[in-house]
Amino acid sequence: MHHNVDKHTQTVKKIAFDLGFDNCGIAQAEPLNEDAKRLERWLHAGYHGEMKYLENHFELRTDPSKLVPGAKSVITLMFNYFPEEKQKENQPYIAKYAFGKDYHLVIREKLHSFIDQIQQKIGKVEGRGFVDSAPVLERTWASKSGLGWIGKNGNLINKKQGSFYFLAVLITDLELKPDAPFQTDHCGTCTKCIDACPTEAILPNKVLHASKCISYLTIELKSTEFPSDWDQNSNNWIFGCDICQDVCPWNKFSQPHHHQELNPQKEILTFSLQDWRELDKQTFKEIFKTSAISRTKWDGIQRNLKLYKPTLD
Repeated sequence: MHHNVDKHTQTVKKIAFDLGFDNCGIAQAEPLNEDAKRLERWLHAGYHGEMKYLENHFELRTDPSKLVPGAKSVITLMFNYFPEEKQKENQPYIAKYAFGKDYHLVIREKLHSFIDQIQQKIGKVEGRGFVDSAPVLERTWASKSGLGWIGKNGNLINKKQGSFYFLAVLITDLELKPDAPFQTDHCGTCTKCIDACPTEAILPNKVLHASKCISYLTIELKSTEFPSDWDQNSNNWIFGCDICQDVCPWNKFSQPHHHQELNPQKEILTFSLQDWRELDKQTFKEIFKTSAISRTKWDGIQRNLKLYKPTLD
């Protein structure tokens, strides 16, 4: 039996790298009781703001067997999105993860393909892939399977590769050999991310006050006006925010990705404040139809532009 487990584990890892994932870790499927308590406290404190969907399907988030009956293994995959090109200083900033094609589309396709290949090579296996869309605590599974630790900013940090990664999870009823969990935390006494966050969204003990986070305010917040208690400075981010990752010392190990699909749209690299402001609804839809930026819709981007305060040279 165990010979099979080892063989299947090798097969799974090979499929992962063939599909272009940059890393693959495996953990045994089990309920995440610690996370359940943490999530409950976080929701109770109201840190999730308007993201009411986070309150739904609570037990699905913390018990993989509720998502895949008979779940035995959780496969976590890392997909690098660190771009070679940077935006110019003093133009409206877009989070790096949104430079290319919407990662949900890119990774979802790879996950379908992953499950197909497992079934071809191993046999009848139940599996469900999740990318950032379903109730799955990807970062916990990543650290359980040895891919890194959760930093003070709540991101998964990998010692060799930093944190500019998408995480995807595949829950399956296939028995695989788990990797050793990541035990140490290499943030130490560093507080660069906490100090750099302009809205003080990063709280002690790796807690994120999401409804203060610029990413939340520029993407998730649906209302046309920003909260009145907010000092109206988005530091010129109009979609997402990378400040806490940009200042993280571990990201000096980030290497540019080699994923064609994530190559930046030229508009993102070249659009000036003027270009964004003059963009009409129809053109916005056409340019960004396969981009994550379409999630805020044209109205959201227009609202975010109101906060833009060009720095004077």
